[in-house]
Amino acid sequence: MTALTTRLNESTDSLLRFAMRADAVLTGLAGVAALPLAGWLAETSGTTVAFEYAMAAFFIAYGLAVLALASLPSLKRPAVAVIAANVLYAVAAVVLVTSGVFPLTTIGVVLTLATGVYTLAFAELQFVGLRRITR
Repeated sequence: MTALTTRLNESTDSLLRFAMRADAVLTGLAGVAALPLAGWLAETSGTTVAFEYAMAAFFIAYGLAVLALASLPSLKRPAVAVIAANVLYAVAAVVLVTSGVFPLTTIGVVLTLATGVYTLAFAELQFVGLRRITR
């Protein structure tokens, strides 16, 4: 019984590692999917084609970076950076919508805020995973 109790109390980074990898893969795939759709996304959302290409490139680069960080032996510091980046992105999405930088359409506002909610959801999942290994 002692072995079972000890094993159940051990911290594991599997949730954190999974959350970081899932975030990386989904974000990278969104970037890859956005490349051929940049013109349509710009027209539909009210942004520019250059902005959509830049965001697609950012999503791909961010996905690769987070995937690399998720493979490190110790995840404590990388996880804090990824969580902070996700929260910062969510704040930037709200700022983009409220600042009037682009004449966003209703679809553009919804898509932009949806990406913010998506990143906050992953930040929360990653935070829960981080808490598991720092208890």
